[in-house]
Amino acid sequence: MANTYHQIYLQTIFAVKYRNAVIDKDWKNDLFALIGNLIAEKNCKPMIVNGMEDHVHCFIGLRPVVSVSDLMKTVKAKSSKYINDHSLTARRFEWQEGYAVFSYSQSQIDSVYKYIQNQEAHHKKQTFREEYLDFLQKFKVEYDEQYIFHDLI
Repeated sequence: MANTYHQIYLQTIFAVKYRNAVIDKDWKNDLFALIGNLIAEKNCKPMIVNGMEDHVHCFIGLRPVVSVSDLMKTVKAKSSKYINDHSLTARRFEWQEGYAVFSYSQSQIDSVYKYIQNQEAHHKKQTFREEYLDFLQKFKVEYDEQYIFHDLI
């Protein structure tokens, strides 16, 4: 829409179902590129997509006409379909239900970008669960522990 100006920077974080470490180094860069393309197809700006074997971080310049929930639904559905269609995992691949999303200001772009870029070094010091809970606490997000992660029973 003409005369509409925006600056919306979001980080989303989502995990593999049961936090299984199945995102393999052989194809993770292709997956992250695909996720970036899916974000771009929604006319948003994929600033960086990176993660580990069990989770993904996306730093996004969001357009105000795009709903975060619709964007994440598309990203998760189409990326899991890609993984399954290409038989990249031994079993059927699924993302954990839900995601986390946090907003940032212009002045925080560089630090968030570097944080996501350096996931491997970061996770030598902190588990994904610790990282996730730290984000929720840092941003003062109320949560119910029973909904944070689902473990394989």
